[in-house]
Amino acid sequence: MNDNNQEASRLHKQAASDHQEAAKNHMKAAECHDKNNLSDAKENSKSAMTCCTSAQMATNSACGCSAKN
Repeated sequence: MNDNNQEASRLHKQAASDHQEAAKNHMKAAECHDKNNLSDAKENSKSAMTCCTSAQMATNSACGCSAKN
């Protein structure tokens, strides 16, 4: 596999991992809301936002790298 393909693969895997982590944090936030635990919901929401931002950056890089192939 050439260097660009390896980099595209790595970036897509990173984006997927970041999206999965964001989803976990969103679910935790929802569960906290269901339990009326607003403090923990807020913390999980912040974590989800951080993961979403990272996922978006990795997605942009991954798709850009794939487009070069």
